[in-house]
Amino acid sequence: MIGRLNHIAIAVPDLDAAAAQYRDTLGADVGAPVAQPDHGVTVVFIDLPNTKIELLHPLGETSPVAAFLARSPAGGIHHICYEVADIEAARDRLVTEGARVLGDGEPRIGAHGKPVLFLHPKDFNGCLVELEEA
Repeated sequence: MIGRLNHIAIAVPDLDAAAAQYRDTLGADVGAPVAQPDHGVTVVFIDLPNTKIELLHPLGETSPVAAFLARSPAGGIHHICYEVADIEAARDRLVTEGARVLGDGEPRIGAHGKPVLFLHPKDFNGCLVELEEA
């Protein structure tokens, strides 16, 4: 059901410093910051030959990423995103298997302009999983 790894998301306390580190120290192709108000974050994507890194920074105090950084002030891996061909079919199969979809269970438009869902980390070895329709 899952396809390729789309990205690994890292929550960061200082978005500019993290982007500069990837650009200047690691020589990566770093995109511009993009606010995602529906998700409560500002994101920067780093393109790699085989996947992407998504740097996440809270957009407002009610952001889920703000809560994550309150628990882990230095930042850290927030979630991993896999592609699926049909997000609603994937959701239905996962729910049938006992997985919990976060939120209201309906796909929302993510940072790439495609439908996404998040799966409860307690159902996936402590890892928050994002599914994105490819």
